[in-house]
Amino acid sequence: MKFICNKTELSEAISNVSKAVSSKATIPALEGIKVKVSPNEIELTGYNLEMGIHTSISSITEDSGEFVVSSRLFSEFTKRMPEDEVTFEVNDNLIINISCSLTECSFSAMSAEEYPDLPVVDSDNSFKVKNSVLKSMINQTIYATSLNESKPILTGELFDINNGSFNMVAIDGFRLAIRCETIFNKTNYQFVVPRKALLEVSSLIKDDNEKECTIYTNDRHIIFETGKAFIISRLLEGKFHNYKSSIPAEHKTEVIINKRDFITSLERCSLLIDEKNKTPIRCEVGNGTVKLNCKTSIGKINDSLLANVIGEEITIGFNHKLMADAIRASEGDKVRIRFNGAMKVIEILPLEGNSFIFLVMPVQIKK
Repeated sequence: MKFICNKTELSEAISNVSKAVSSKATIPALEGIKVKVSPNEIELTGYNLEMGIHTSISSITEDSGEFVVSSRLFSEFTKRMPEDEVTFEVNDNLIINISCSLTECSFSAMSAEEYPDLPVVDSDNSFKVKNSVLKSMINQTIYATSLNESKPILTGELFDINNGSFNMVAIDGFRLAIRCETIFNKTNYQFVVPRKALLEVSSLIKDDNEKECTIYTNDRHIIFETGKAFIISRLLEGKFHNYKSSIPAEHKTEVIINKRDFITSLERCSLLIDEKNKTPIRCEVGNGTVKLNCKTSIGKINDSLLANVIGEEITIGFNHKLMADAIRASEGDKVRIRFNGAMKVIEILPLEGNSFIFLVMPVQIKK
């Protein structure tokens, strides 16, 4: 079989599907990319039994067939070809020959007979989200997923679809992130998507992509269909935390503060904190200011920021990284920060509305 592709398009497709290729698998074929040659296109698939990525690109083709090729060699040889148009020929002995201008190389491919099919997901449960919105939802919440495998369910994000509302939720025990959007779906269901799959979805979506992503689910799998790319992943099993019970019903103090100024102050404080010098930031709120204090064996800092403060004065401690991650994920030039006591969860909200809700657990400090 023979096919001719644009080097740039093929390199991008190889890069995308390679993220789902297994580095070490009991089935040798899963350590490569499956290539299917069809009339006027080629399809590429990477699959590690947990997550699969499938895409297709236009191609000039002769004959049809499929084979499995090393993702590393496929990628490296393709992107190092001297011109934009690259020709591939695969003979009956599964030797793949790559040629471009005066350059020619070859290496062995494998049979695709042992390559397992991607799981099939019916379309009974499906909904659509703009690609740009989905990317924003992932990027604003992924920081709060747990990296601790002792609670696997928290290493993913909850998708909570409820009567036209779509909430994406991440929690790691010390912080919680919720991103809310309205969708045209009146059914009610929940499922938990692994962090790795969401990172790959976000990386595949271009920043300016206003087209829609269709999301299909069943009891075990999820498919994200965006353009010609499909990302399929197993869902995580288990019971997710009842996140709505964690959202404060009231607050005693509200602060409206410039996001950039607050992050810069937290970064200054972080210079005094390392593995040997762990200490919470002391935050004093009142009289139109937010004061951040930090003291370690390295040194000390006293910072004061102007803010719109409504309600009671409060002194509270928090982990600088947990707070900085939440503030960075916030949209807008300013954020609302709500407090309900020195040992009650800190709530971070947009200036208007509730498109996101970020919660950070406080840390006890000496009076």
